[in-house]
Amino acid sequence: MTSCLIFVALHEVWHWNLWRRLAIAGTFVVIDTGFFAANSLKIAEGGYVPLLLAACVYGAMLIWHRGSALVAHRLEQTPVSVSDFLADLKRNGVPRVPGTAVFLTRTAAGAPPVLLWHVRHNRALHERVVVLRVLTESKPRVHWPDLMSVIKDGENFWRVTAHFGFMQRPDIPRLLEEAQQRGCTIRLDDVTYYVGHESILHRRHGPAMPHWQERIFAAMMRNASHVTDYFRLPTEQVVEIGRQISI
Repeated sequence: MTSCLIFVALHEVWHWNLWRRLAIAGTFVVIDTGFFAANSLKIAEGGYVPLLLAACVYGAMLIWHRGSALVAHRLEQTPVSVSDFLADLKRNGVPRVPGTAVFLTRTAAGAPPVLLWHVRHNRALHERVVVLRVLTESKPRVHWPDLMSVIKDGENFWRVTAHFGFMQRPDIPRLLEEAQQRGCTIRLDDVTYYVGHESILHRRHGPAMPHWQERIFAAMMRNASHVTDYFRLPTEQVVEIGRQISI
């Protein structure tokens, strides 16, 4: 595996030509093949145990990756533009209450589903709205204020996108302080955080995942770390909105 990754790194990072990549990575492949052939004799004598454990771990990671991608795909279907959403608020006379509402979402454009569900069920919306999207980069650490964008999508409506490394833990209250300094006129002493809590359902017509994988993914979702703890949100200011996703 490391020899294959060296071959990929030589191409993607250093942009070496094919023959140089084959010469370097091929040398390691020959050495690794000898070690692998020698150790393969131990598989029948108990070496299959770590292989089975590794296969179980890899299978769990693969199911989680596929399930998360399907959930994100379902949430991004038929997005409602922010301009249409704000126009509907005025046309339907939805009251705007004082305060700031921060909606955590995975969607890159439009009004997020958690915002639509909130308005549909509560029939009211805060005066100021922030749609927050947190992205994890394939780097251990990034200087996140430099990779942070604050866009005003409408009247008292902002979209904030922040990038973090996979070794970093996002701090949303601190992130909002940075957004305020960049023109997001919100009151940090009156913020309510809205997060979605997904429940996975089986889709009867054309499921994208086998049923047994779907059940494993649903169990993993129920036992995953809570988004409130991960983003360091003050628990007394968090509102969870349940939603059912069929994959």
